[in-house]
Amino acid sequence: MIISSGRMKIRPPVIVLTVAALTLTGALTAVTRTTLAAAAGNAMAATLVEDDGADCPVPNPGSPPANSRLPDPFQKLDGTRITSKADWRCRRAEIRELAERYVYGDKPAKPASVTGTVSSSSITVNVSDNGRSASFSASVQLPSGTGPFPAVVVLGGFGADTATIRAAGAAIINYDPFAVGREGTPRNNKQGAFYSIYGSSSSTGLLMAWAWGVSRIIDVIEQSGGNILRADATGVTGCSRYGKGAFVAGVFDQRIALTMPIESGTGGVPAFRSIATESGSQPLSSAYGEQPWLGDAFGSYTGNPNALPVDTDEMVAMVAPRGLFIMENPHVDWLGARSGSVAALGGAEVYKALGAQNNITYWSDVQDGTHCAARSEWRTPLQQHIQKFLLNTGDVTGVFRISSRKAGDLAQWRDWQTPTLTDGPSTPPSTPPNTPPTTPPTSAPPTTPPVTPPPDGACSASVSLNSWNGGFVATVRVTAGSAPINGWTVGLTLPSGAAITNSWNANRSGNSGSVQFTNVSYNGSLPAGGSTEFGFQGTGSGTGMTPTCSAG
Repeated sequence: MIISSGRMKIRPPVIVLTVAALTLTGALTAVTRTTLAAAAGNAMAATLVEDDGADCPVPNPGSPPANSRLPDPFQKLDGTRITSKADWRCRRAEIRELAERYVYGDKPAKPASVTGTVSSSSITVNVSDNGRSASFSASVQLPSGTGPFPAVVVLGGFGADTATIRAAGAAIINYDPFAVGREGTPRNNKQGAFYSIYGSSSSTGLLMAWAWGVSRIIDVIEQSGGNILRADATGVTGCSRYGKGAFVAGVFDQRIALTMPIESGTGGVPAFRSIATESGSQPLSSAYGEQPWLGDAFGSYTGNPNALPVDTDEMVAMVAPRGLFIMENPHVDWLGARSGSVAALGGAEVYKALGAQNNITYWSDVQDGTHCAARSEWRTPLQQHIQKFLLNTGDVTGVFRISSRKAGDLAQWRDWQTPTLTDGPSTPPSTPPNTPPTTPPTSAPPTTPPVTPPPDGACSASVSLNSWNGGFVATVRVTAGSAPINGWTVGLTLPSGAAITNSWNANRSGNSGSVQFTNVSYNGSLPAGGSTEFGFQGTGSGTGMTPTCSAG
């Protein structure tokens, strides 16, 4: 059975035809832009439409079995796995449906009427849909120079380094999310512009309502003619609860070229499954009950996130291949930064598969623990990301700077491997719907150099890097040969000046120079052709490491 997405449910028939035509055009453009971005790793990643997968058929997800690991972002609802980069468009539509249904609530399609004005100091938004109307506004601060300017929507007015954003050449749109979805209201009597139109008892949570408001601001900018603000160069940011909102806004509107959540905590970037095990982090039940941020349906999963058919690593992936700069604070346990790194590392696998790994950055390696402080460590990368994704004048390389205080271990949270996606057209399913999931492939991910198959009873090792100026994270894959192995040892030599600060999924001897890693109790036995991964974080450069592997 095929179900309609939440966006299709509310569209009047006449509007469906119009939007479908526009969506098809936009979708073709979006696929082309996505392919270009994936191939070049550049900033040509935002699409011309809010949701370029609105025309994708989405099977009924049914009741998938509980899984303590992160769901496989590459596995479609029919059990098959995507094989090409073009397949991602409709796989993303499936994830969107799951995220709306189980986590955030429905984000309606563009309303029947959106009008407004853009000036050098303000934006007004007027919305009509379903026979109801609402309005809200936002203030504008322009940078120096001559426009039209790219703009960053700042939710809530604090925590974002607005001085650096303006100095980089982008305007600031100060958006009060409470005008669209007010906090301090019960779930059955939500208030604000969104709920004035869609009903105070709507099951959609505040985060999605806030995201809807950002989308309506973009609608008005598009209609304004682009004399003051550019419609094709919008970013979004915010800290704490507004970091949650900024993240959701970027996930659900593909016109947003750069998404920058700051210290978003539970309900934001951190993986739900991991949050439930991270000591000191805000529990899911607390985030659900503190405010109606999350959709009403999420209440059924606060005590059992393993039953969720979706997790935030897949929401991170929904931003791909657009710009994503995640900033987290490892000094405040409540914010769940370890779980944030888990989600970011998981979502980054989709960026890698699309060839867009340079478009995602994760940064929790900061010295100051003050919540929502403007941090010196983030100033330069913030400027660089604005230059690349909003001004098209830079080419910053995405990095992962994970604090050793809160380093997540992706290998602990996944039982799937990253496929090598082709550049060709999408491939129809090779198995009928509702067949059991296929076994995840054991071939190396696209960022891992090919290795010679090991002989019987032996093993091989390959390494992939996420590097930045002064540090790196290395992921090492160990693969058995054509016979099973029971235990393995990997040796490698670090470049001069490099040192290991922490590692996971392996025992190690040494921190610099020649280092050996051996299996731990749960990953030493591998079947023929089977693989496992371990990782480590280091200072200096990891370039040029060549691992060797011996079995037994």
